[in-house]
Amino acid sequence: MLNLPVLVFDIETIPDVRSGSRLYGLDLPDDDTVLAMNNIRRQESNSDFPRLPLHEIVCISGIWVEEGQIRLFSFCQESMSEQEIIKRFLSVFDKHFPTLVSWNGSAFDLPVLILRAMHYGLSAQGLLDQGDFNQARRYDNYQNRYQHRHTDLMDCLALFNARNFQRLDELALFLGFPGKQGHSGYHVHDYVKNQDWKVLCQYCESDVINTWLIYLRWQLLRGHLSLDEHQHWIKFTHDYIAEQLPGQHEFLSSWQHNAKLTPFNPRC
Repeated sequence: MLNLPVLVFDIETIPDVRSGSRLYGLDLPDDDTVLAMNNIRRQESNSDFPRLPLHEIVCISGIWVEEGQIRLFSFCQESMSEQEIIKRFLSVFDKHFPTLVSWNGSAFDLPVLILRAMHYGLSAQGLLDQGDFNQARRYDNYQNRYQHRHTDLMDCLALFNARNFQRLDELALFLGFPGKQGHSGYHVHDYVKNQDWKVLCQYCESDVINTWLIYLRWQLLRGHLSLDEHQHWIKFTHDYIAEQLPGQHEFLSSWQHNAKLTPFNPRC
């Protein structure tokens, strides 16, 4: 059985132009600042992927799952500031103690969330409590690698060996799921610049749904779900998308098509 409630999440980011300008002493238009930050970063690491503190969060999407209920949500800068997005997301952990599921969340999503929360002077007590406020969290918390309160699927499936890391999109397709819908994460900056908030949210949400489906397969592999229980959650997810998420019908069609091409094809 699943340890409910489950919260599967993903963040999307763009370079933090203001902080980058201050850190690197730049006085340029925003687009030129991004190019300069990319060039500086490539000199440091052979990659233009910004340092973790210099990721501005523009969207957080998640799936909240409990018995008899599944809900997909997104907080984005269309209607909220970055500070409000982070504060609202962190407030979940002050009220609830969900099983947290991510893809590369240990190395990216959670550290970025924590650093950006510090940037705004926010509290993440519920997320970071290791028994200081609630003794039950001493050995059951989101920082302890040797339990599954936070399951970083990329880490788990690689057996915590970086040489075995897989890309979410490729593994999702391998397992018969839709994979990413739309462009890669490199286009997030364009989505924000062009105010394509609907496209941005759907992109982030598709990553979350793929992660949730991989998590179900992982729990089946571990013996935490029987085949019947796995089938129940697959059908429950499929029906929710079909009935409640008209913006994800392309995702649903891709799922139905890809599932037929794999040896394990649960009824969806």
